[in-house]
Amino acid sequence: MEKENHISYDKVINTRASYITSMCYTKTKDEHTGVVSNPCYSCHTKGKIPNYFNDTNLQKEYSFPKEILKNPFSNLFKDRAQKVAKITDESILEYVRESNYFDYKGNIVLKETLPLNWKGYKPDCYYDFDEEGFDRDPKGKLTRWRALRYYPFLGTFWPTNGSTDDVLIRLDTSFSQNVQGEIDRNVYKLNLSIVEALVKQKNIAINTADEQQYGVDLNGNGQLDEASYISKDVKSYVGKAKDALNRGEIHLAKGLFPENTEFLHSVRYIDWDENTGNVTIAKRMKELRYAKKTKWLTYSEISRVASAELWEAQMNETTQGVMATFRGNYEEGLNNDLGWVYQGFIEDREGELRPQTHEETIGCMGCHAHLGATADSIFSFPRKFEGTSLADKMYGWNHWSQKGLKGIPEPKASYLNKGEKYEYSFYLTNNHSGNEFRNNSEVQEKFFEADGALKTEMIERLHQDISLLLFPSKRRALELNKGYKAMVKEQSYIYGRDANVEPMQNVYQEVSEGQMTHIEDTVVQ
Repeated sequence: MEKENHISYDKVINTRASYITSMCYTKTKDEHTGVVSNPCYSCHTKGKIPNYFNDTNLQKEYSFPKEILKNPFSNLFKDRAQKVAKITDESILEYVRESNYFDYKGNIVLKETLPLNWKGYKPDCYYDFDEEGFDRDPKGKLTRWRALRYYPFLGTFWPTNGSTDDVLIRLDTSFSQNVQGEIDRNVYKLNLSIVEALVKQKNIAINTADEQQYGVDLNGNGQLDEASYISKDVKSYVGKAKDALNRGEIHLAKGLFPENTEFLHSVRYIDWDENTGNVTIAKRMKELRYAKKTKWLTYSEISRVASAELWEAQMNETTQGVMATFRGNYEEGLNNDLGWVYQGFIEDREGELRPQTHEETIGCMGCHAHLGATADSIFSFPRKFEGTSLADKMYGWNHWSQKGLKGIPEPKASYLNKGEKYEYSFYLTNNHSGNEFRNNSEVQEKFFEADGALKTEMIERLHQDISLLLFPSKRRALELNKGYKAMVKEQSYIYGRDANVEPMQNVYQEVSEGQMTHIEDTVVQ
């Protein structure tokens, strides 16, 4: 099956290596000043066990398969200025404020239009959240999806670079049931916090829970009493999930999600709130991304996957990358070899959501496969805000439409060879810019002096409010919306999905085998 504009559900047109992102072609050394930037460390780093991947070498070398030494992301070099100039501010705001997920009756469009025999995920989230972030269907029943707020990942994922987004998690049914098999919000909340403590490998504060009620030592003090936190060493889930764990039907381990964990990630346009003068999450989705953990891998099995990749590179007797392959199809999703399946939906030419092609889905896999920066293949959940009070701005169990990023303090991160640093400030220091392509002039003017030095006053303000960095101006937000909408009309996602209006300057059109990045001071997390 093929559609116009080179869309094919049956074959790969551009490249099978699109899991290597467009950002990886960045020129790390400035051709004019000689200054070396390192945005690479944010993804390519040493993982925390049980993430056995250590790809810090990719901070130093453009280690690409020979098939894509020539940059396949030609959209980076397109000039869409004339197309963007024809789109008015009023029309783009009208466009992004119209939902392409719901119809005018409030029905989920994809749920109605996907084939009855569709084997993949059929959207079932209604984005109707209660005060604790739980989604409800039109009858008020919990869908078990729960929204979470989190620190946006470095660079590309900041709204100032093109998109807003949101993330929801859903655990398997047993995690929301008490021992009688009834839906129990308190059981589900505890199990979500248990998963959070395990994945983050740290103690997680909770509202006080009676451990005797659940028969589980939540705080790990060796007795059943009142628990105000979940221990990172917790040994069991609660409710029906505890029984399933004891029967060996599900598993528990530090750093890993249990089987059948699902994530829903919508990538959206940027809307503007005239009352607050800030960006907001738009109704219109650019993409809807879905992930499900379909298989449990032990620590040793995960280690073997990482070792196999290293062995393959050694057998190749070169540091040049070897082409990865991902099993699956566009309908059921692609497998990342670590137990997860990923699939997605993206705007068609008219702005309605359609299934991504196989080739378009490959573009999702690099970031959710063999990177050191993730926890069990996931970026967002390990970055979730923490807090137990609904009134607390750091309470993480709700949706961006309920609480935003305004006034959120800057996070800190620990780096093995650098110590603890303010994470976003550290990124600006190492990258000398607000994104990988170093084309965000707005961040450049706001945070950097003419000589490239960081503005001390702005960094101090950033420590108290990350929206100063993450939020674009209205002018920039609308321009980025228009640039992306022009690409939607082209349906040219396989050539790159970056919302650039003008051609990128700090990107290689081709790299050579063994080419170095000039980065000497690598950052290891």
